[in-house]
Amino acid sequence: MFGLGIGELLVILVIVLIIFGAGKLPEIGEGLGRGIRSFRKEVKRPDEIDVTPTDSSGDAPPPPRSDDASR
Repeated sequence: MFGLGIGELLVILVIVLIIFGAGKLPEIGEGLGRGIRSFRKEVKRPDEIDVTPTDSSGDAPPPPRSDDASR
């Protein structure tokens, strides 16, 4: 696992316990779990790119008039 052995993981755990304290660890784990879950959900969801052509409901200029229709 990332080239870390049991000894390195224990040292990291002890440092985290010293910094955050035992009371905060469940909250940190819960937040980390929610973040990972949200990330996985967003990665699995297909991209929503709309490639359908737009209709001419005001976005495009009107077609040019012919000279016969204006008389």
